[in-house]
Amino acid sequence: MREFLWPRAGWDRSTRYVLHRMARLPGTPYSITAGFACGAAVSFTPFVGLHFVFGGILAWIIRGNIIASAIGTAVGNPWTFPFIWIWVYRLGIWLGAGEDSRTAEDLDFSELFGAVLEAMLNFNFSYLMDTAAPILWPMFVGSIPTAIFVWIAFYLPLKPIVASYQKRRHQRRSRRNAAMKPMETEQ
Repeated sequence: MREFLWPRAGWDRSTRYVLHRMARLPGTPYSITAGFACGAAVSFTPFVGLHFVFGGILAWIIRGNIIASAIGTAVGNPWTFPFIWIWVYRLGIWLGAGEDSRTAEDLDFSELFGAVLEAMLNFNFSYLMDTAAPILWPMFVGSIPTAIFVWIAFYLPLKPIVASYQKRRHQRRSRRNAAMKPMETEQ
């Protein structure tokens, strides 16, 4: 449990490892970074449990890397979800998607999403419409501009990083292959 909350190697090294693994995915810098950005953007929507699916579909539509989109959904995690949900809810209210009758302290998102899941499994659509919709609708409305911003915020800086990494990796492989050629001709 401790390793999950605080990696032994530290967050910096863990982040660099994820970026390294992502850059080594097959595909163009566009497809890799667009896929990652899709996953990150979708993690700002209130569709908990469907982020992988929606991220993959969005990545497929724009010809992004679907595996990179799955990695990108890690932006939404137990540490960031409370901040994301409060932000998108408040933004949705500000955009006029609902009435501001609750404070951030009144919103118990874990209870809400658990009850939504149970209501969906029991086909209790009246609960969804009466209790969950007044919270989920503003969250959905607030998540749209946020997801667009997040997509751009991840795509723009990551694309040159991935392109540079792939170029250096290709150069290293070319040098290594060129060094192996004289050995093959000697045999």
